[in-house]
Amino acid sequence: MTPPNPRTRFFYPSSSVQVLLAIGTAIALGYLRPATAIAMKPLGDAFIRLIAMIITLIIFCTVVTGIAGMEDMKKVGRVGGKALIYFEVVSTLALLIGLVGGNVLHPGSGFNANAAALDAKAVADYAGQAKAQSVSDFLLHLIPNTVVDAFTKGDILQVLLVSVLFGFALSMAGPRCKPLLDFLNLLTEAVFGIVKILMHFAPIGAFGALAFTIGKYGVSSLGPLVKLIGTLYITSILFVFIVLGMIARMAGFGILRFLAYIKEEILLVLAISSSEPAMPTLMAKLEKLGCSKGLVGLVVPTGYTFNTDGTSMYMTLAALFVAQATNTPLTLTQELTIFAVAVLTSKGASGVQGAAFIALVATMTVIPTIPVAGMALILGIDRFMSMCRATVNMIGNGVATVVVARWEKELSAETLRQNLG
Repeated sequence: MTPPNPRTRFFYPSSSVQVLLAIGTAIALGYLRPATAIAMKPLGDAFIRLIAMIITLIIFCTVVTGIAGMEDMKKVGRVGGKALIYFEVVSTLALLIGLVGGNVLHPGSGFNANAAALDAKAVADYAGQAKAQSVSDFLLHLIPNTVVDAFTKGDILQVLLVSVLFGFALSMAGPRCKPLLDFLNLLTEAVFGIVKILMHFAPIGAFGALAFTIGKYGVSSLGPLVKLIGTLYITSILFVFIVLGMIARMAGFGILRFLAYIKEEILLVLAISSSEPAMPTLMAKLEKLGCSKGLVGLVVPTGYTFNTDGTSMYMTLAALFVAQATNTPLTLTQELTIFAVAVLTSKGASGVQGAAFIALVATMTVIPTIPVAGMALILGIDRFMSMCRATVNMIGNGVATVVVARWEKELSAETLRQNLG
């Protein structure tokens, strides 16, 4: 066999290096030529749409083939139950950490913003979309009008419901549906083949998205709000390395090795400011670790809605920031009310840009003393904070999937450490 040419390896770096180069180029272009950088936005939007068009098909194929391939149907309910309990505990802990971080670091203190002078119109569109959602409304939202409707809208939970039902149906039908199951297995391979092709454009998408962000908002726009951004990043880093690190250690693997294993996905999400484009490759990597296809297909898509750790920290922290910045005193009861409401509203904020901001507006409306117009203070830097919360969301879902797989004894700690190494 001919040994690889080192020159060839130099000119074709790994995907993580390519994304890093794209990020560096985007920052330089955004700083030196803002107008040109803003014009790069379609590159980022096009890449996100390319991935979005295939996500629902990936979820459907993965979940259906995974469930239909499970001999024990009780495992599906058991995995789903364990995952939901994990999501609730960890995301609630993230909300609490955001609340504590806001009270300890006081990112809004000294801002002294005049609520009457703020541009309420800038938040009006988000406020119109933010409304309280009852339990019955949430449950009804899970059910699409038609099967096709779930896929055309791209609603992850609706697609997941259809996929689970279809998987159960194929499993109960037995050998008669084996030809259909074989076809779906082949389709799954083809779909992930498409993902591999599309991921070659990840550096271009990362460049376009980040160039637009730097070009439009500029590094100078961070000035007075750098304390809020810094607080979010600090609490997020502590959450990943301490909370998720302890969870990973108890599950038998190291958080640093896991982060290194998904470094391409981390860089992509940081640049794109959305966790959804990284979902297909994250699922593929988790399967390579030893997690079953059915478990990955159930836990990851569900986690993108129910396990939003980064968004949870952002919501309580940002709510306290607005109150502090507008000199609005909050009682312990009011802070706990924000915490309790955020437990519900954070569940609707997935990796899509803007969803977390809408959920935050919905949360703040329960405390009338906090001026919702104060949200205009952080609207301009929301994209920078979205980079952080989307990345934590994605990391949290990866850790959750491995933990549930360990609970299910699908892979040993030794095998997991070897695969991560």
